[in-house]
Amino acid sequence: MKDREESSSSSSSMTTTTTNNPNGIINNGEHEPRDINIRSFSSVPSSPRNASSKYDFVKVNVWLGDNADHYYVLSRFLVCRMLTVTKIPNHEAIKISLELKKLLIDNSLLDVSQSDLETNLFKLMERRGYGEEYINRYNMMTKFHHQRVPLVILVCGTACVGKSTIATQLAQRLNLPNVLQTDMVYELLRTATDAPLTSTPVWTREFGSSEELITEFCRECRIVRKGLGGDLKKAMKDGKPIIIEGRHLDPSIYLMNDENKTPSNDTEKNSSETNSSRELTSDKNLEAGSSNTKESDNSAVKPDSQDVAVASVEAIDLSEKVTQCKINAESSKDAEKKSKSADGSGKTKSGPEPIVISIVLKMSEFDHKALLEEWISSRTSGEKYTSKEKDRLITNLKTIEDYLCSFNSQGVTVVNISATTFPQTLDSLHNYLLQRIEEGIRSSENEGPK
Repeated sequence: MKDREESSSSSSSMTTTTTNNPNGIINNGEHEPRDINIRSFSSVPSSPRNASSKYDFVKVNVWLGDNADHYYVLSRFLVCRMLTVTKIPNHEAIKISLELKKLLIDNSLLDVSQSDLETNLFKLMERRGYGEEYINRYNMMTKFHHQRVPLVILVCGTACVGKSTIATQLAQRLNLPNVLQTDMVYELLRTATDAPLTSTPVWTREFGSSEELITEFCRECRIVRKGLGGDLKKAMKDGKPIIIEGRHLDPSIYLMNDENKTPSNDTEKNSSETNSSRELTSDKNLEAGSSNTKESDNSAVKPDSQDVAVASVEAIDLSEKVTQCKINAESSKDAEKKSKSADGSGKTKSGPEPIVISIVLKMSEFDHKALLEEWISSRTSGEKYTSKEKDRLITNLKTIEDYLCSFNSQGVTVVNISATTFPQTLDSLHNYLLQRIEEGIRSSENEGPK
């Protein structure tokens, strides 16, 4: 009976506190700032995963805008996810987010502005040793999401090098919800459409030369790229980040087909999109001719099979690029009409520049061979490979891997994967992606006023 009376009195006191302070917003407006009592949170238990807290049952409204026009309900789960993006360990992020919710509720701040929420959050971060560096990362990622900067991360590589694991871990660390697998797109195109794709992987087939292997690999990658066109276009239009991982990713296709960059730049430089597409076509012809010239010169010294394969792929894909330039020119016309400013000035409103990051994963030959043999032995289809077929499979994968790693000179990052150094590799990739995102935001801000 006493327990019921105590619980009723505590609930009534909570209700009284809430009604006496319905608008407990601390901002630079009419309300005077209040001193928040930040006590030591050593008593906050480090609850296990998925455990709830009594503070989760109290709603805190976070108001946005200068006039507090609208609000969202604070979620410590989302706060925790944002903190992990800044490279704060997950267990520390859970504690900080719980401390923030406890701080606001204990001080009867059930309505708080976004700026004051972040101020209190930064204080808690500093108390746990995560100071200016982490706060700057938090502000940078907040700006990234507010500006809706298009982000496309490509995780390329052959079979059994850890593409899915790396992509999933990076998506979790960077709080990116969309991860696409080219294997699923390949199977959908093969079974649901009349796309010229086979059920046998390209690296298990027999070819007369490595040039034929690379040519066929690039052909399948182009088909998968068309299947990804809708998702990529939506990512570019809506500014939604996306991670694409799989064995059918050719970095050259994504380096050359910058759908947003090329048309917008050509529209600014030339009044006629048709002329710009002709200039692009002539440039591609010149590049193809120069690459053939370099190839003939180098063949006298030392023949390189991969250069020959790249040249043959460019020759095959030349007509496709000309068509793509025309499509891009037409789409840029529509985009220009839709992006006219409301005041009728005729100036186009270009969005932020997309950030395209390509990563190629590779593994040491010994480790890769061991994983491939394990993968082959675990196949449930009943298909058995002879020793000769296994050697051919490993040789084909090595050829494709060398082709993918050859784009390192064009800015593609090549990462060595090892089981012993996997956590360190994941940390370095996390740092690298944050750095690239920061560079992309700076470049878009520099190009904005022009």
